[in-house]
Amino acid sequence: MKYIIPFIVFVLFTGNIYSQKVKPLFNGKNLDGWYSFLKNRGKNNDSAGVFSVKDGLLHITGQEFGYIVTEKKYSDFHLVVEFKWGEKKYPPRENRVRDNGILYYVVDNDKVWPRSIECQIQEGDCGDFWLIDSVTIVMDGARTQATKNTRIIKKKDNEKPSGEWNTLEIIAEKGKCTHIMNGVVVNEGTEASLRTGRILIQSEGAETFFRKIELKEL
Repeated sequence: MKYIIPFIVFVLFTGNIYSQKVKPLFNGKNLDGWYSFLKNRGKNNDSAGVFSVKDGLLHITGQEFGYIVTEKKYSDFHLVVEFKWGEKKYPPRENRVRDNGILYYVVDNDKVWPRSIECQIQEGDCGDFWLIDSVTIVMDGARTQATKNTRIIKKKDNEKPSGEWNTLEIIAEKGKCTHIMNGVVVNEGTEASLRTGRILIQSEGAETFFRKIELKEL
């Protein structure tokens, strides 16, 4: 018994330390810590309300192309988000699958879309890599070509049906990038040519809701 109590205390203590390292990037009240950029309006000029917060949810209309992006940069991290699709879609994607995405290691050059690594959020394609603006990564032992936009299709599919909440995780550490959908690793690469930058959430023609965006620096 004398060994059990100290062990329990140790577990509780270390668990508390772990939880303290996890920080919400979205507080459920406003977009503090983020700024917006819209293709046709520029920085922090979201008069159309493409991005808004209501009832603890981040609501992205998708009506205009653009994004919100963190003011802070991150290097090694574990990001967890929970999202689901809304009903509305807009031109030029009104007749196509719903599309969004999380870009990470975003460089300091606001445009649609900035140099970065994308974890695709798109109906049927959640977890794909998009390597934007000559970014490269090693997949299956070979480095990808440096192109304008390089797509790497996920190895597995574990997306829930539209309208249901999905949990997406991105673990980026020392050049290794792992995409996890609902607890299953669906894509993974190593030796990424980008290893620090901001985190970005797109608006790309589809209504999307987020209820959790939290990050643990590694």
